[in-house]
Amino acid sequence: MKKAVTLKKNHEFRRLYSKGASAAGSGLVIYCRRNRLGHNRLGITVSTKLGHAVIRNRARRRLRETFRLNGPMLRQGYDIILVARHRAVNMPWKELNASFLKLSKKLGLLEEDLG
Repeated sequence: MKKAVTLKKNHEFRRLYSKGASAAGSGLVIYCRRNRLGHNRLGITVSTKLGHAVIRNRARRRLRETFRLNGPMLRQGYDIILVARHRAVNMPWKELNASFLKLSKKLGLLEEDLG
């Protein structure tokens, strides 16, 4: 993922947590807020409570791949944070993907919601 499409700075995460909209599912939580850039930026948070580094990195990879595959269906111009929950590590792929789409629809991030 390019540097321009990721959230890295602590103040960006804090602003999204405090002022963004959120939706929670069984495997993940999504926070989102409009940005003025014209493209989406992604941040991923995985707590150390989830497990050791291998498990946390696996959760990160799964969430990043979910975002990448569903990216064309999302509206542009949003900052999005995905927070992994315990189930995100071992959750079946279809279920994780469905959960992401359901939460995105709830937040109005899907393109099909425009019409």
